[in-house]
This record gives sequence, C-alpha cells and structure tokens, in this order.
Amino acid sequence: MLTPVRDRHTFSRREKRDYIEAELCLMELPATLGLPGARNRFEELQSVHQHQTRITHRVGAFLPFHRLLMYAHEHLLREECGYRGAQPYWDETRDAGRFTQSVVLEPITGFGGDGMGDEGCIADGPFANYTNNLGPGYRIEEHCIYRSINDTLSRMASQRFIDECNEETTFEDFWPCSEQEPHNGGHAGIGGKMLDPIASPGDPIFYLHHTFLDKVYWDWQARDLPARLTEIGGQNTQAESWTPPPPDALVPPPDWPPQVPQGDPGNVTTLSHILNMWGVIEDAVVADVMDIRGPLLCYEYV
Repeated sequence: MLTPVRDRHTFSRREKRDYIEAELCLMELPATLGLPGARNRFEELQSVHQHQTRITHRVGAFLPFHRLLMYAHEHLLREECGYRGAQPYWDETRDAGRFTQSVVLEPITGFGGDGMGDEGCIADGPFANYTNNLGPGYRIEEHCIYRSINDTLSRMASQRFIDECNEETTFEDFWPCSEQEPHNGGHAGIGGKMLDPIASPGDPIFYLHHTFLDKVYWDWQARDLPARLTEIGGQNTQAESWTPPPPDALVPPPDWPPQVPQGDPGNVTTLSHILNMWGVIEDAVVADVMDIRGPLLCYEYV
C-alpha cells in the first residue's frame, strides 16, 4: 500500500503538532555516526547534505539525491521518533509572493516566522531556541536558525515557473529548469539559513520545501510514464568553478572528505550513480528512486 504524501495546508491541527514534535525529537536524540560537528540525529542528516554539496547540486543527481534525502528524513521521524504520518510538502504555489503571510510559518502549529535582530534569529515558533552546529557553509560553529523572508523572491515558487519546466521534454532540460526558479523560490523566499547552499537543512522548513520540489519532479515524470522512470543524465560533477571565488565558508576544509561521485563510469549521471547517505540509511542508486511507487520509497502524492 502506497503512503499518501499531502500538502501541509491540508493537515489538521493535531497532524501539524505531531510532525513538529517528531522533528524536535530528532533534535534531541544523540548523534550515532561520528560525522564531524553533528551532535544529534537532525544534524547527522544535515551533515549528509553538507558533505556532498558539490556533487549533489548543479548535477544530474540533484533531484534523485534530494528525493532519497527526504525519504531518509521521514524514516528517522517514523522509526526513531514515533511519527505515524508521511513527510509532508509545502505547496509553495499557494503562498508564492506572500510567504510572510503563510500559515506554514505561524508560531503555534507552524515553523515560526521571520528572523529578528542583528543575527536574524527566528523569534517565535518551536525552533526559536534551537542552536544549530553545522554551518554557515562548511563551518562547524554554533548559531541560531536565522531567516530573512522575502515575498518578492518567493514569487519564483509560483505556478508559472513550474509550468515552464513542465514543458521541457527531456530530463537534461527539466532538471536545470527545476533547480532554478521552483527550487530557488523556496530557498530565497525564506532566506537566511535556507540561502546557505551547503548547510540549509539546518532549517526544518527545508524538508517541506524539497518534498515540494520532489512533487514537481514526479509530476513531470508522470506526464510520460513509464519512459521517464529510466530517463536520467547530466553532468555528475559541477562543470565550472564558482565565480567569483566563494568566501572561505563555502570552500571545503583541507581535511574534508573528497566530494567524488560514485557509481558512474564517466562524467555523465547514470541510473547506477550511488546516492550516499553516510550511514543515516542505506545507500541507494538512482534507479532505486526513479519510481516513487517502487519498493524502496512506496509513496504517492495526493
């Protein structure tokens, strides 16, 4: 039986509270994997993203990697914190251009609102007092969850940009399109920690955003099934260096594990590309996550 994945706007008050309580539980469970800087299970999942930014963004594995990361997050919520629901998505098209007014960001059953003060720390909601230890960038240092919500930039999450991507007929055209406006709309609309390309999973809203992007991906796949269940491609390493040179926080430290894609015979992403979860859950290959209804993921969007 497929697990139904729903827009968080449709959640009851109890369902919203259950999800938040499970997320807070992950933040309290001690780390088990020895990943640098990660002090709890929530940060271990964040570390998976932090350690692999250069081989999971602007590459063909971008969408499959984040699809598996969302599954890993749901797995931890359910198996270690007793959550009985599915990982929800935030239908950002409903709030595009007005993130500041979204019920997803209200303080009682939501994720809290905008940042305040010099550091932009979120001032209300369940995560206002959480101290994150990963970031900015590749750094390991304590800081609050910070935001700078921007209604203008959140317009990039509107339906018209998704419609433009849906008109693309090949994965190699759809993938970079979706990594632009639909993807950037959620990150830039929330701002702050969410604008950190490396440590952004330190804001729990990250998981609702990327589950929404996964729905965008699945909706595109569903336009031409079964053909798009095996269609993959694109570079498997970032083709160009960051220009201008990034600040040192965005450069991996010399002792950081090398970011090298695994499982592809050349420089093109294939179905055998390995999606590394660093021990949080078992690794998978791209082929394992192409069909969300398959034996590994086993969910559907409703």
